[in-house]
Amino acid sequence: MELQPVRWEGNSLFVLDQRFLPEEEVWLECKTWKDVAEAIRNMAVRGAPLIGIAAAYGLALAQRQGENVKFAYEELSKTRPTGVNLAFALERTINSSDFLEEAQKIHREERERNEKIGKHGVTLLKNRGNIMTLCNTGSLATAGIGTALGVIRTAFRMGMLNEAIVLETRPRLQGAKLTAWELQKDEIPFRIITDGAAAYYMKTKSAELIVTGADCIAANGDTANKIGTYALAIQASYHNIPFVVAAPSSTIDSRKHSGDEIPIEERGVEEVMNILHSSKIKGNVWNPAFDVTPAHLISHIVTENGIYSHPYDFRHVYSTQGV
Repeated sequence: MELQPVRWEGNSLFVLDQRFLPEEEVWLECKTWKDVAEAIRNMAVRGAPLIGIAAAYGLALAQRQGENVKFAYEELSKTRPTGVNLAFALERTINSSDFLEEAQKIHREERERNEKIGKHGVTLLKNRGNIMTLCNTGSLATAGIGTALGVIRTAFRMGMLNEAIVLETRPRLQGAKLTAWELQKDEIPFRIITDGAAAYYMKTKSAELIVTGADCIAANGDTANKIGTYALAIQASYHNIPFVVAAPSSTIDSRKHSGDEIPIEERGVEEVMNILHSSKIKGNVWNPAFDVTPAHLISHIVTENGIYSHPYDFRHVYSTQGV
């Protein structure tokens, strides 16, 4: 599926508003960098690599409109604190001469990285089977074939996939809504299961691989990703199923020595309470958007540069170098 969730057209950035999917395909026109910042903040744009791409285009809008680019840079960098791709894209863009040209280059490179990640990741499959995944890591998150979903797409192309096992991913249901929508468009067989059913599925069914994306990978391999990833890794370890993280090298931040240094975004009460469809419950809510999976629970980390195994050492990889 050649899905492009962001596109530059005329003097605006158009983004596919993911809040309306899968029911409607609504395009949001961002005419200023502030529009882009709001689209990122309110989750019209999602996925660490795609957030970085959108932010780079936002900075291009600021430059073309004669805005204070340093201020725009600072404000865009605050929109989502966990994903390191945001800083990667903004630093590359602000250090270039032509911001739009650099944003388009970053956009193009992300697509190329996805293809390489898929080709590397599929080699970890020993047999044809089911692959389990969490959240959305496809075109809607990366602008390419995806990271974890790119591995699944590549496995399907090669005849190595029975079906994708898609965790619904509460509270915003990115798996059940976005990943399932992408797989359905590509006619790739999939099965949605509740987040709480993952361990029992591993025990009673079969999974060749569990693969997720990442929002930040520390120097020691500790990885921040969508909330629920840590639990999934523990379950995979117990059931002796390989747990793989697929992400571009732009997700690695060697300045963070371990997962303890990764900031974890906490989101609003309404994301959780809206699921209840009731105004009767008034309890307190804790809603972290991400968690950190310790490196020792991760069988392999796959980037466009190859496959890494524990123990990990990314001390000499700086995320803003580019590729």
